[in-house]
Amino acid sequence: MLFSPVRSLFLLTFAACSMAISNAAHAQVAPYLSMDTNTGTVYAHRNAFKRWSPASLTKLMSAYVTFRALKAGEITLKSPVRQSRNSISKPPSKMGYKVGSVMTIDTALNIILVKSANDISVALAEGVAGSAPAFIRRMNAEAARLGMTGTNFVNPHGLHSSRQYTTARDMGLLAMALHREFPEQGFRFRIPAIKSGKKVMRSHNVLIGRFRGADGMKTGFVCAAGFNLVGSATRRGKRVVSVVLGATSQNQRAELSANLLASAFNKRSGTNINRLAPYGEDRNVMANMRPKICSSAASRARWEIRDEKGRLKISSPHIQARRGELRIVPIRLGGAVGPGVSASQTTAVATLNVLPRFRPVNTVSIASATALRPTTTANNPFDGVAQPGSLQRATPTPSSNGSLVGGTTPSGNQGVLAPIPRFRPQ
Repeated sequence: MLFSPVRSLFLLTFAACSMAISNAAHAQVAPYLSMDTNTGTVYAHRNAFKRWSPASLTKLMSAYVTFRALKAGEITLKSPVRQSRNSISKPPSKMGYKVGSVMTIDTALNIILVKSANDISVALAEGVAGSAPAFIRRMNAEAARLGMTGTNFVNPHGLHSSRQYTTARDMGLLAMALHREFPEQGFRFRIPAIKSGKKVMRSHNVLIGRFRGADGMKTGFVCAAGFNLVGSATRRGKRVVSVVLGATSQNQRAELSANLLASAFNKRSGTNINRLAPYGEDRNVMANMRPKICSSAASRARWEIRDEKGRLKISSPHIQARRGELRIVPIRLGGAVGPGVSASQTTAVATLNVLPRFRPVNTVSIASATALRPTTTANNPFDGVAQPGSLQRATPTPSSNGSLVGGTTPSGNQGVLAPIPRFRPQ
């Protein structure tokens, strides 16, 4: 059946309005929290006890358990992490090292916190605790000790399971513990990029290098969770953390996080996180964002917030263009010292297939990025949201976009991110 131009325009307008209404309704339920990690004071929160899929925020707990093992003297930063058949079986995001490849605890930590590689998360768990199940028991024991009453882990990487869940409040507790107990490890959460061979892998955290004072921490994405982010920043000795769960796009989570952090720096009073009383009648029902995040309509809607070159637009007065050169931390195999490590494994070996060729579903170059269009299928639900690249200033255009917390965002503060093909679960 053919539609007239007027009818087609009406249907497109109706669809756009419906999506806007859906996003506005969603904005009223997606959990968030902001707090001071030095004092534990919570400045803002919404649905902070709502059960949610952590996605790769899980790796914050994996890092915490590893830090505890380091502090206890069970392992050292040079202890071996060996790629096993179990670890390589995990789906992307991943490094793709061969079975038997060895790296250090130090390298593995940087990989899981920047690249968010699921295979390395499992290998790290096995290297720290002897097996993934033993490591997961430690994760849940630490969650209980920290008072994370709404959290349960069944894997160390964050790939979706209905039995793996957390809350914004619990992620705030974990961020506070990481800051207080392991300040010497804080540099890992603000690494903007790592490099293996010739390949540079950037952090998914848009705030690093672009929000004043930003110093971490971790992003997460699976269809059921939506776009999660624990962000942190320090100004004049005050360190604040924001937790955003279930944003509908990468730029929405960045803008909301930036607004929460900026607002927190101007506040002095609130409620201590340990005194927050549970609320929400359905707080123990786990949210499922898949219909809103991984449908074809949602994928198309996210494409509309890109510029004509396919670059992700960022509209926030708090997120600026990156200044200076991108700091890149090199990673390599080898360097491990410990039981079961042979002399040949103490240095990087070029024949170990350090990194396989990147296999995006739609392979594009930066120059041909305009040809990229997101696709969504039942077997491939991950959309074409760009990973963060170098932020550039966009040509100001009249805009009615507003920030999610605070007032209207001036169009002159709009920026765009260079495109990188295909978004992977983090």
